[in-house]
Amino acid sequence: AVVCVAVTMTATLHGFRGCAVREFSFVAQKPGCKGLRITTEACWGRCHTWEQKPVPDPPYIHRHHRVCTYSRTRHMTARLPGCSPGVSPLYHYPVALHCHCTVCSTQDTECETF
Repeated sequence: AVVCVAVTMTATLHGFRGCAVREFSFVAQKPGCKGLRITTEACWGRCHTWEQKPVPDPPYIHRHHRVCTYSRTRHMTARLPGCSPGVSPLYHYPVALHCHCTVCSTQDTECETF
């Protein structure tokens, strides 16, 4: 399993509405290797969301929730340091080329409901 930790952003979204490519830094880690700080481009932003309730038919609510996510990417590979014998040092990650607001897809995005 690959885990990304220590997420930092170089700018704040305070007051920003929309979906854009932004610089993103994280520590790439996987079992058997040391971490490596990577700076890349990722999607970041806030998309228009609304709910209409009550609606006469089940589920009695109409939701329109969109997330800022990748529409075009390029894939990069980094070499993690200090890997144990038998552990591949290769770490693959996407670089955002273009972003857009769309329905969340678990194929390429962590979709969480609160």
